[in-house]
Amino acid sequence: MGVDCQFCGTAVSIPESGALLFDLPSLFDRDVAVSSAALSEMKNSKVITYETKTQLQNVLKSLITKKEPEEWIYVLDASAHIFPITLRHLFERLEHPELAEIIHQSDFTSYFQPILDMKSNSIFGYEALLRTSYKDIDPGMLFSFAHRSGLHSMLDQKARRTAVKKKAQYLSEGQKMFINFLPSTIYVPEFCLQHTFQIVKEFNVNPEDLVFEVVESEKITDVPHLKSILDTYQASGMKVALDDVGTGYSTLDMLSLIQPDILKIDRSYVRNCNQDEANQKFLYNVMDRAQTLNIKVLAEGIETMEEWNWLKAHDIDYGQGYFIGKPKPYPQDKLIHP
Repeated sequence: MGVDCQFCGTAVSIPESGALLFDLPSLFDRDVAVSSAALSEMKNSKVITYETKTQLQNVLKSLITKKEPEEWIYVLDASAHIFPITLRHLFERLEHPELAEIIHQSDFTSYFQPILDMKSNSIFGYEALLRTSYKDIDPGMLFSFAHRSGLHSMLDQKARRTAVKKKAQYLSEGQKMFINFLPSTIYVPEFCLQHTFQIVKEFNVNPEDLVFEVVESEKITDVPHLKSILDTYQASGMKVALDDVGTGYSTLDMLSLIQPDILKIDRSYVRNCNQDEANQKFLYNVMDRAQTLNIKVLAEGIETMEEWNWLKAHDIDYGQGYFIGKPKPYPQDKLIHP
C-alpha cells in the first residue's frame, strides 16, 4: 500500500469496504494496525460503516456539508488496519481515483526543454517538465488534484525520481537537469531530502549536474525554512534556482538572504524586453543585484529573435523558451535559436 510522506502514512488506496471513525484517542495519529485492546477504546467514538465505495462517497458528500472539510477522520479496513485522512482528501481521492492511480503508479514521464548558455550558444542543460500519456490529463490538472487530495508530497517525490532517472538515461555528465520541487512538502530538510539523495546515488548522477528549482506558486512565507532547504541541497553538491523572480515572495531584497545559485526571471519581464522600458528597468536591477551576489541569471519564456538578441546583448547568462526549443520527450539535437 502506497503512502504519502506528507502525513507520515496516509494511505493512497481506499478500502473497498470498512468504516469511518471520528473522535478517536490521540493514540491513532498515524497509519497503524489496531489491536483488540485499542478497538475497545473506540466505544465512545462515532462509527459509520460502508459496504461499497459508492456508499462511502454518498456518506462523504453528506458529511462534508456538515463538518469542516479539513477535519481529520480515520478509515478502518476489514483487517483492522486504520489510517488518518482529512474529509476533503478522502473525498477527492474517491471522486478522481484515476488521478490518484496515476500518482501512485508514477504513470508519467519527464520532457526536456533546453536551456542555453547565451554567451557561447551551447546547451547548458534542460528543464524536466512532467507529462502524462493521457491526452485529457495535463500536468496542471494532476498537480491541482494532488494539492486537493493531499498527494502533492507523493507526486513531488515521484516526479523528482523520474527526472533524475531521465538525466541518467539521456544527458551526458556536465549537462544540467533543472528539477522543480515544492518546498511545502519538505518539513525537515535533512530527513525529507534523503530520498532524493538516495535516488541520485542509485542512478549514479553527479550531484553538481542537478539544479533544483523552487516552485513559487505556493506563496511561501517561511523564508528561513526555505533557506534551510536550499542550504541542504547545496551542502550535497547540488545547485538551486529561484523560479519566477519578480513575482510572489522572491523580491530582490530577499536574494542576499536566500543565496540561490541561479535566478529564473519570470516570463512576464522577458516578454517584449527589447522595447518595454519597464521590463528593461527591472532586468537591469536584477542583473546588477545578481552580479553583486555572484548569482547567475536565466531568462525564461523567450519567444522572439528580438527578445533573444536584446538579452544576449545585455549579458544574460542563460536563456529558455519556445524560441530556443519546446519541451520534447528526448533531448533535442537541433534547436530553434540562431
